[in-house]
Amino acid sequence: MDAHVELGEFLRSRRARQQPEDAGLPMYGGRRRVPGLRREELAQLAGVSAGYYTRLEQGQSPNASDAVLDAVARVLRLDEAERTHLYSLARPKPRTRRRTARPEQVRPSVRIMIESFGNVPALVLGRFLDILVWNPMAHALLAGHLNFDAPNQTAERPNVARMLFLDPHMRELYADWTQKARSTVADLRLIAGHHPDDPRLTGLVGELTVGSPKFAKLWSAHTVGDCGTNTRTYHHPLVGTMELMVEFMTLPDDEGQRVAVYNADPGSPSEAALRLLADLTATASG
Repeated sequence: MDAHVELGEFLRSRRARQQPEDAGLPMYGGRRRVPGLRREELAQLAGVSAGYYTRLEQGQSPNASDAVLDAVARVLRLDEAERTHLYSLARPKPRTRRRTARPEQVRPSVRIMIESFGNVPALVLGRFLDILVWNPMAHALLAGHLNFDAPNQTAERPNVARMLFLDPHMRELYADWTQKARSTVADLRLIAGHHPDDPRLTGLVGELTVGSPKFAKLWSAHTVGDCGTNTRTYHHPLVGTMELMVEFMTLPDDEGQRVAVYNADPGSPSEAALRLLADLTATASG
């Protein structure tokens, strides 16, 4: 993935979703050759020359000012995640001499914290959505069919995106699999903006593009977004339907790593189902 190519595709996708009349431009009838705003129209609304904007979209303006990027973001009505993505693509980090990448590791204190959650499912996601560590409850909730020790084996680490699109168990787990899929791809797009030339991420995207037409379609839409706090319905094979809240917390001392914790409303049927899952997990490991 080349940041300059990604920038052009992202801007074109965002231009296509903006209607000229919504931006206050006059409509003179007739069918437009392209959907959304033309380059010239966007440049006019952003207060830059058409030539300058064209160079920006082609990745030929690496020194675009904050004022220009902010103006473009305003015209395209980008949200905060999309603005962050725009800046990441417009100002990619200088390429350094590539070293052999070391597998991501979880600090011992973080591992102890995850274990301390007990009957509350908790795990740590790596920068590219690998599961680096999970407690028995997170394993039982999301992927009881996998080996519990898989996160400790770097060649076999479960990856949320790979499981979601290539593992049929995950498709059955989520009541609204399509929404979960969109959210995961949007999160991966945001990550890719920060690591456009990382071979591990490129390999993951290539694998998913070939293996899942649904992923390929969602990836081509260039939707970006942070996988923040949310509530989802799960159809668990052992305890039935549960509605769980997921909280994500970034680990400031570990680049790109996030803790995910799953909870149910106190006193709800979902909490009872989660307790049952805890009992079954304890019995299986006892």
